[in-house]
Amino acid sequence: GTKETAFIYAVTSAGLVHSVTRSCSAGNMTECSCDTSLQHGGSASEGWHWGGCSDDIHYGMSFSRKFLDVPVKNLTGKSGSGLAAMNRHNNEAGRQAVAKLMSVDCRCHGVSGSCAVKTCWKTMSSFEKIGRFLKDKYENSIQISDRLKKKLRRKEKSQRKIPIGKEDLLYVNKSPNYCVEDQKLGIPGTQGRECNRTSEGPDGCNLLCCGRGYNTHVVRHVERCECKFVWCCYVRCRRCETMTDVHTCK
Repeated sequence: GTKETAFIYAVTSAGLVHSVTRSCSAGNMTECSCDTSLQHGGSASEGWHWGGCSDDIHYGMSFSRKFLDVPVKNLTGKSGSGLAAMNRHNNEAGRQAVAKLMSVDCRCHGVSGSCAVKTCWKTMSSFEKIGRFLKDKYENSIQISDRLKKKLRRKEKSQRKIPIGKEDLLYVNKSPNYCVEDQKLGIPGTQGRECNRTSEGPDGCNLLCCGRGYNTHVVRHVERCECKFVWCCYVRCRRCETMTDVHTCK
């Protein structure tokens, strides 16, 4: 019930929507194709109309709900536990992220590319963009009460009047310390992890080693290099050695 679990549920659900919808548009599935509801209409005054192949996100979202949410409901009963309700909410948050980031692409038609008329269609954003959106929701995830009443509600009593949005990620339990090994929780810790001494990002030694510092050792690499084809018929190579510093967390 941590916010990391919330992110996993959301990104898995979003990935399923994205993958299924993209397969529909590509014609790889017999059950679906392009979004037929947008085949006609548009705005004649603005000089554009719907055309091309709009991504049928409605089918992708419906498929995701049946595949991910229904088994949870069947397993836990009609009301379900607080954790199951939270997981279903986070599944839906992932789906909503894909829908929210839909965009409209257009192609111009006219003499010498004058764009007198445009054909437009709806398309999903790249999954990288969806992932960044969900990462931001993860950073601002909301802790909820583990005592489920009629609906999910915030743990902080002073904030309970603030509504929980469909796109918000929810968690019940605070995250454990991922820096230290905990076999009971399946946390390997970061001791012995290779890190980048010069990076300020998540792979950097300062962050990954959790302030414990790091060890440096020299690794010798031997590989074939400067290979040339000799007529006829073999390849002659030199033997190259390189020495590199490897940093691992204490």
